[in-house]
Amino acid sequence: MTPEEQAVQTANDNFYQATNDMFKGDLSLMTKVWSHEDDVIYMSPDGKYLTGWDQVLADWQTQADMKLGGTLRTTQSRINVGKGYAFTHSVEVGENEVDGSKVKVSIRATKIFRKQKDGWKLISLHTDLLPFLRD
Repeated sequence: MTPEEQAVQTANDNFYQATNDMFKGDLSLMTKVWSHEDDVIYMSPDGKYLTGWDQVLADWQTQADMKLGGTLRTTQSRINVGKGYAFTHSVEVGENEVDGSKVKVSIRATKIFRKQKDGWKLISLHTDLLPFLRD
């Protein structure tokens, strides 16, 4: 793995830690893994299409407030790094708690990272839908 691929791998790993922290209601790491620019996009597992850091952060806060518990990890991941941009394709698995019951999660996710002065930051996340998050 090249140094840039390793740096993107670390950014990707940090996203999963941030997600698992978010399941407990803690967004502090999530705010560090994302770019805070107006061009970020989040196509979330509840079907929303959100643009701009303010909308994306508000949605993560809503999810954090749910305190779904559980964990999420990647089982398959591929990283591609270009000049200033990188993307990952992953299969994410884990579980959450919904109405007191554990629900298995298995979704596909594509993430795009941009190299910024403070490191690789997430600028786009697109996942499959999770029925228990739909309105």
